[in-house]
Formats: sequence, C-alpha cells, structure tokens
Amino acid sequence: MRNSDRLAQFVEASLAQQHSRETISEALAAAGWSTSEIAQGLAAWDETNGTPPVPKPMPYVSAKESFLYALTFVSLAMTVFHINWLGFDLIELMLPEETDFRDIYSEIRWSLSTLFVFLPVFLYMNFSVLNDASKDPARRRSTVRKWFGYITLFIAAVVLAGDLIVTLNALLSGELTLRFILKAGLLAVVAALVFVYFGNEMRDAEE
Repeated sequence: MRNSDRLAQFVEASLAQQHSRETISEALAAAGWSTSEIAQGLAAWDETNGTPPVPKPMPYVSAKESFLYALTFVSLAMTVFHINWLGFDLIELMLPEETDFRDIYSEIRWSLSTLFVFLPVFLYMNFSVLNDASKDPARRRSTVRKWFGYITLFIAAVVLAGDLIVTLNALLSGELTLRFILKAGLLAVVAALVFVYFGNEMRDAEE
C-alpha cells in the first residue's frame, strides 16, 4: 500500500471518530509525516455534522487531455512565434537598413503559411478546451492543464524580462532606433497578452 493511501485511510478513520484536525496533525507529525504531507492528507477530506468524512475532488491526469493540451501548446507557440516574426519582417520593410540582405518576402510567405495552419488549430483547440471546462467544471482540475498553463506563463514572463533587458541595454548604449523600438514593443505586447490570458486561466483553475 502506498504511503498516500495509508495516510488517507488514517485521516478518514480519525475524522469519522470525530477527532479534531489539530489532534490528527499532531499525531501524524509525531509519527514522522512532513507538514506538506499532513496538509495534503487533511485537505483531501471534508466533514459535516451527521455525515461521514466526505472526500474532496482532487487533481487528475488524463492521457487524452495530455494530447489536447500538448497540441494546443505547440499551436500557440508556433502562432506567437510567427506573429512576431511576421511583424519583424513588416517593420523591416517599412524601415529598411543597408545591412538587410535576407529574403524578407520569402520569410513573410513562410510566416503566413504557418499562421494559416496553426492559428485555426489553436483557436479550435482552445475553444474546445474552454467549452469542455464550462460543461464539466471538473476538467478545470486537470493537472496537465495547470502544467501547460504555468509553463506558458513562465515562458511569457522570461520573454518579457528579456525584452526589457535588451531594450534597456540598447538605450544605455545609444542604439535605440525606431525600428528597434517597434520590434521590442511588438514582442512585449504579444508576450503580455499571452501572460494575462493564461494568468486568468490559471487563476480560474486554482479557484
């Protein structure tokens, strides 16, 4: 039997015998259980007057949802990357420099082709995930959903911080041009939108 199962059985039996949570915590701590294990074990149960201990819903992992969220994550990454890349190319077309030797039009075609494929995929997958969650709130407890959500938040936060660092460095070194400002601004806006959107999603998931 796993430790988590033994802990759950003990907490359930103790609550059924109407022992207080403080007493149960002290007994578990004396037996060597860690504070986090005790908190998690107690949080899994609720009790009301006249009823046995009631199990609380817990996060879960689903192979199907792992596939859905992975596809959503990849399509989001490709969409965001090529939106920025396309924006950079358009800015370079509007504000050309003598050092530009790349085939910008070829890059624009690649970015548009990628967006035509991955943007609809992301919109459809994200709509499906949100629609399923609205019909069945239990889906918001998906561990996979939280992992991908927080990974997205982490990447967006790193991009925002890196964008700010590069911009400040360009300012201090006197290399802050209009083209640079537009590129940095585009990157910051896109990353901020992703961060705000998934920040709200994760707030709902935690609640």
